[in-house]
Amino acid sequence: MAETYTTIQGDTWDMIAKRVYGSEKHLDYLMQHNFSLLDYFTFPAGVRVYTPALPENTGSDLPSWRKEKA
Repeated sequence: MAETYTTIQGDTWDMIAKRVYGSEKHLDYLMQHNFSLLDYFTFPAGVRVYTPALPENTGSDLPSWRKEKA
């Protein structure tokens, strides 16, 4: 897998996560590794987004914002 993704006009975090990782549920992981880009909601063309490999154990199928707090 490539370590970066170059955006096209109109990309959003969930769209990038779906293209790169196969599911929108990984958008929080993607955002955690691209702190300097968090001001973008909708990306312009040509922004390079760092796309590290997912950890071996991704745990629950729910994104972090959908999990119940302990």
